[in-house]
Amino acid sequence: MNLLQILLLGLVQGAAELLPVSSSAHVIVAEKLMRLDPSSPEMTFLLVMLHTGTMFAVIVYFWNAWREHYFSSMAGFRSVAANVVIATIITGVIGLALQWLIEKVFLKSAEKSEVELLFSNLPLIGGALLAAGLLIIYSGLREEKNRRGEDVNAARACWIGAVQGLCLPFRGFSRSGATISTGLLLGVGKRRMEEFSFALAVVLTPPVILRELLRLFKAHSEVTQPSHLFQLAVPGLLGMISSFVAGLLALWLLSRWLETGRWKLFGYYCVVAAIVVFGLAFAGF
Repeated sequence: MNLLQILLLGLVQGAAELLPVSSSAHVIVAEKLMRLDPSSPEMTFLLVMLHTGTMFAVIVYFWNAWREHYFSSMAGFRSVAANVVIATIITGVIGLALQWLIEKVFLKSAEKSEVELLFSNLPLIGGALLAAGLLIIYSGLREEKNRRGEDVNAARACWIGAVQGLCLPFRGFSRSGATISTGLLLGVGKRRMEEFSFALAVVLTPPVILRELLRLFKAHSEVTQPSHLFQLAVPGLLGMISSFVAGLLALWLLSRWLETGRWKLFGYYCVVAAIVVFGLAFAGF
């Protein structure tokens, strides 16, 4: 993997991660086109580092809004924190249950029954993209008719967390697209749902990073040596920087389109992307 490939993957990740079009699907397709193995520990670790870059972009972009809405009072902070915790717990329960089901039932005959084996399955990614696209289109059409603009409460947090849990094992099922769409269908205001969705992302990202680090160390014990660790860290850091810059630009675009009623256009894009992924799978990539 060379410098140009790392920078390209960082730009793809940053641009797609914070748009509801599934960054993982885009990065995996890009890796396939570059003849890289998306299911290898090195590539999944790079993907996590790219997610780290976009996590920092989220913090920078939303910090003022979070400070105003979440940290302006202790009561407001407790309410938001409780909803984030509820959603995250449900996400963890459903996500881990799905992972167990996939690894122990559907992949039990594989040599290494890890859910990451699905990351290189283009037909599955195409199906997930299609499902996410249809959900975004439906929520966008419903939101145009129903503009209640309510806030997230415990019940809505449960639903949002459950849908987020369904996204975890499947690359192509956009986390931000699914959670924002769910919130819109539940009547949550667009701006508030955007802020809540990415607050969940910031909470969820560190455990994912830790998990991929442990997976990398398990697969390659030599990475604990400083020289090997440096060789793995440098590509990740370069990718993280490029994904951070691209992520800030993507968030600006997402906010503008969400606020101006063009949310469903992301769904149409996902449907088209799904067709492209199915075509690549048929072509043997």
